[in-house]
Amino acid sequence: MLVRLLTLAAVAALAAMVVPNLATTFLSQADSRTSSPEAAPQPATTAKYATGRSVVLDADGRGHFIGTFRINGRSERGLVDTGASAIAINLSTARRLGISPAALSFTARVSTANGEVEAAPTTLSRIEIGGISVRDVRAVVLPDKALSGTLIGMTFLSRLSSFRVEDGALHLVR
Repeated sequence: MLVRLLTLAAVAALAAMVVPNLATTFLSQADSRTSSPEAAPQPATTAKYATGRSVVLDADGRGHFIGTFRINGRSERGLVDTGASAIAINLSTARRLGISPAALSFTARVSTANGEVEAAPTTLSRIEIGGISVRDVRAVVLPDKALSGTLIGMTFLSRLSSFRVEDGALHLVR
C-alpha cells in the first residue's frame, strides 16, 4: 500500500511540474485567438479521422495535439502530452465531471513551476475519444490556480495498444 501511495505521489509530482506551463500556455493562446474579432473559429477537436478504435489528431500551429474527449460522460478539451505521467485536471473541471470536492483528499504535495501545490489522486470512470474508450483511469486534481486546463497524460495513453506521432499527426489506437 505504501509503495502504491509513493508511486502515485511521484506521478503527481511529475505531472504537476509539467502541467502548469503547458496547459496555461496552450489555453492562454487559445483564449487570445478566440477573443480577437478577426480570429477564425477553431474546431473543438483537431481530429483528422476517427474510425473504429483508431483516432488521428493533427498538430495545431504550435505542434500540440488537442482533442475533445468525453470524460465521465462529459465533453472536455484536453491537451495530449506524451511526456506527462498522468491525466491532470483542475478542481473546477473535476466538479464539472461529477467529482465531488468533498470526495477528494489533497494529501500529496507536489512541486510545480509555480511552487508547491497540493494534489488529490482520483480515478476517472471513463475517457473516450472517437471509438476509443478506457475505463478507470488514474488522474490527479490540482487547484485551479495551478492548472487552467486538462492535460491528457500517460495514465490514459499507456492503456492504448499504441500511439505514435507521424507526419505531424498523433495516432491513437485501442
